[in-house]
Amino acid sequence: MVELEIDGHKVEVPEGSMVMDATRKLDLYVPHFCYHPKLSIAANCRMCLVDVEKAPKPLPACATPVAQGMIVRTRSERAIQAQKGVMEFLLINHPLDCPICDQGGECQLQDLAVGYGASTSRYQEEKRVVFHKNAGPLVGMEEMTRCIHCTRCVRFGQEVGGLMELGMANRGEHSEITTFLEGSIESELSGNMIDLCPVGALTSKPFRFEARPWELSRRASVSPHDSVGANLIMQVKANRVVRVVPQTNEAVNECWLSDRDRFSYEGLASADRLTAPMVRDEGAWREVDWPTALSFVANGLKRVVEVEGPQALGALASPLSTNEELYLLGRVLRGLGSENIDTRLRRSDTSPQQAVPSLGLALAEVGQLQAAFVVGSFLRKDHPLLAARLRRAARAGTQVSVLHASRDDALMSLHAALAAAPGAWVAELAGVAAAVADAAGVQRPAALASIEPAQAARDVAASLVGKQRAVVWLGNAAAQHPQASTLETLARWIAQTAGVRFGYTVEAGNTVGAHLMGAVPRGAGQGAAQMLARTPSAMLLLGLEPELDLFDGAAAAAALRRSAFVVAMSAYRNADLEQYAQVLLPVAPFSETAGSLINCEGRVQSFQQVAPSVGSSRPAWKVLRVLANQLGLPGFEFDTTEQVREAALKGVDVVAALALPQVQVPQALELGAAEAGEGFERVSDVPIYSSDAIVRRSPSLQRTVDGQRAAQVALPRDAWERLGLQPGATVRVQQGQASAELPARLDPLLASGVVRIAAAHPATQPLGPMFGRVSVHKV
Repeated sequence: MVELEIDGHKVEVPEGSMVMDATRKLDLYVPHFCYHPKLSIAANCRMCLVDVEKAPKPLPACATPVAQGMIVRTRSERAIQAQKGVMEFLLINHPLDCPICDQGGECQLQDLAVGYGASTSRYQEEKRVVFHKNAGPLVGMEEMTRCIHCTRCVRFGQEVGGLMELGMANRGEHSEITTFLEGSIESELSGNMIDLCPVGALTSKPFRFEARPWELSRRASVSPHDSVGANLIMQVKANRVVRVVPQTNEAVNECWLSDRDRFSYEGLASADRLTAPMVRDEGAWREVDWPTALSFVANGLKRVVEVEGPQALGALASPLSTNEELYLLGRVLRGLGSENIDTRLRRSDTSPQQAVPSLGLALAEVGQLQAAFVVGSFLRKDHPLLAARLRRAARAGTQVSVLHASRDDALMSLHAALAAAPGAWVAELAGVAAAVADAAGVQRPAALASIEPAQAARDVAASLVGKQRAVVWLGNAAAQHPQASTLETLARWIAQTAGVRFGYTVEAGNTVGAHLMGAVPRGAGQGAAQMLARTPSAMLLLGLEPELDLFDGAAAAAALRRSAFVVAMSAYRNADLEQYAQVLLPVAPFSETAGSLINCEGRVQSFQQVAPSVGSSRPAWKVLRVLANQLGLPGFEFDTTEQVREAALKGVDVVAALALPQVQVPQALELGAAEAGEGFERVSDVPIYSSDAIVRRSPSLQRTVDGQRAAQVALPRDAWERLGLQPGATVRVQQGQASAELPARLDPLLASGVVRIAAAHPATQPLGPMFGRVSVHKV
């Protein structure tokens, strides 16, 4: 440790720290623009000049290493005059457009100019002008004349986003921040550049000119869109969410947000919002009041149970639903005698769930990992903030290995990469298991005895065995795989044999909570895949669009059309729901209700309502409580979400529930290579901007490159050349009896024999399951 004195206060900081670190420890503010605690040091704004005793001139606090006995003054006359001089230079070319600047009222330059700027400028020369640029639908670069070249946005792209999409071109007064070759910003974390910009050069395009900062009320919330559970500040004007920014929580999302978390709020004001209860009467929809709708639902459910028994009743719920909603839905269903409830909507493996899916470690521990083996995950798009943590760990030396159907650019260096068709994943993972047994000096299970591991499998094993801080993760695609249970068995055996952690990256915002709240089948209860195959006569749907949110959307829609009584509790209406539902009940999205979610690490996070409900919509927990009363079920005397939460979490030991028992590899495994037959194997991602009903209705997100690519078929190079395709080509894809014509694109990172076709998109929904054989023909 090094001891120094700052403004008369003694402080100790680690050797190698900068003066800025010491001032932060003392909670002393030094003005700055380019410095950010999460980014590398640039020292190019010079605003943080301080007076260091015996130094011939003021020094930048952000780039001056501490020394034993150093004496620093941040508020001396010398320091303040230096800071004022820097401010004068910064304002020479800055436009005087604060009254119309989106950052006005939140601008770091504006704030510091009050303390360090002069009332008039000595410079009368003409100000320079930088022309606006089009960087895509999310980040606005219309006012780049305001830029002060702090380069925070450039460093963020390189160091956190993993992709240098912005850079500084030219020299001297002609320098400017720009995208190269007039490209758009495509990073799934691009919105953080807006937060980092200390002036109004980078702004939010969807929010632009919507409101001034002092017009907004700020309310804390939690994002349900992925399993990280990022902490948000939702900003409201005139009872409508108009902007979302991050709330710093170092243990969860640090100070970052993914673009999905940041811009999906547009979907809350969609024209598709369901605003009143509706009942289908002789084929026509009519609006009714809540008592009429709930009485109709209660009578319909009672009739089905009385005539066909409780097993004729089923429920499917979105894993984005709150703990309170899922707890009450489970109690209603079980109160009627049924166990047919599921939130694992994209799980196709009908084997019993082996464990509650969780990350297996705290998010804050990801940065300390020595090695990570990720199986079946489109990590960057499925979990952008988890990928950012792992990317930073990889920069620090973590050995990251992957097994997937594509060598997707994870924007980090990989220790080993295994690419294989989905039908060969079990065989590839078995090879890694055999290599781990050999490396650990453990006798192989009988099913692995004859396997000869490939060199890549041995590289993975070498990275895991003997490490104290390592993990094996199964991603979303592995959880959705038809052999998900076998993949889990092998992955868990690899982890326990290597002596490392095991976990899932976890699909949705409350997947963990859904398991702990009992929103999965128990005993003889049917899961989502079984319900689609046998179709209960009465179905309750909570917060989902079955044709897009299930493993086989086409089969889901067909099954629900066969069901006699379907009740959809949804924030949105669409043509498909109107085809098979008998009742539509408008329930509030997460912004219009209170509740709690449990993220991938098992952290319970609660939030409050941030905006009033639209129309006659009501929080789903209230709807379920009143429905239970209509059904005559006891024990539903709840008046607040806090009361429901207390009942839901009573006796729930999250740590114990997430603990994993030992696992054994079965005596025989189906290790066959990729599925035999003509055509290709399909691998499906759930596109980042198609993941749930709210995100799908955000116009800005749908205009991004990721949003536009969702409807495209990606083919490996050998297939592209064999079919004679050119950029812009269209192909006909056939899966079973279904077919669709879709735009094609070349993806040289795909394994041979694999085509990538997104799920959860209207253009691909008719095709069928997320995995299986497909044929592709040039149109």
